[in-house]
Amino acid sequence: MSKSLEIEDVTAAGAVCCAPLSGPTLGEAEAAELARVFKALSDPVRLRLLNLIASSEGGEACVCDLTVPFELTAPTISHHLKVLRQAGLIDGERRGTWVYYRVVPERLTRLSGLFALPAFAS
Repeated sequence: MSKSLEIEDVTAAGAVCCAPLSGPTLGEAEAAELARVFKALSDPVRLRLLNLIASSEGGEACVCDLTVPFELTAPTISHHLKVLRQAGLIDGERRGTWVYYRVVPERLTRLSGLFALPAFAS
């Protein structure tokens, strides 16, 4: 069963987020950090993994369930999860022999805020 993520309106007055790309010029450090996040998302397997985790019931997914949809080995899936984790997009918690992953909502909200265009008067 799929689940919808809540979407925060980052264009609303009082919304706290990062400056959109159409805002002030990005600093070198922020641009490098964002490039690392987008590089992590540029792989179709990682994008699908992020989607599976985000849409999992309860907002988290066991690594044991994340290997089933792919024709990849468990070590390959673990590598992709590590890249997503290093980019700050997911977090994990070990419970017994399994790790359960969940998205980091603040990071996804930050990314969505980057593409907010300024409201121009008509």
